[in-house]
Amino acid sequence: MMEQKYCQSCGMPMQDENLYGSEKNGDKSTEYCLYCYENGSFKQPDLSMEQMIEICVPHMVNSSMTDEEARKILNQFLPELTRWKKS
Repeated sequence: MMEQKYCQSCGMPMQDENLYGSEKNGDKSTEYCLYCYENGSFKQPDLSMEQMIEICVPHMVNSSMTDEEARKILNQFLPELTRWKKS
């Protein structure tokens, strides 16, 4: 079984290659999704982690998850991702 990949910017599960972003040379990025990353760079390079959380929350809120729960998960998960790790 393949290891589950998550976008290292927004945390979205990338179950299949159609969700992978693209590098400058046209190769698929296995690190970032197509919503965050295209042609070798972030679509929103100036986005803060807090802004990313605001973008992600509505996609996570559903019948089984509240706004508050989504925020809690994102606040724990996003700082671990490559894009937001403090170097």
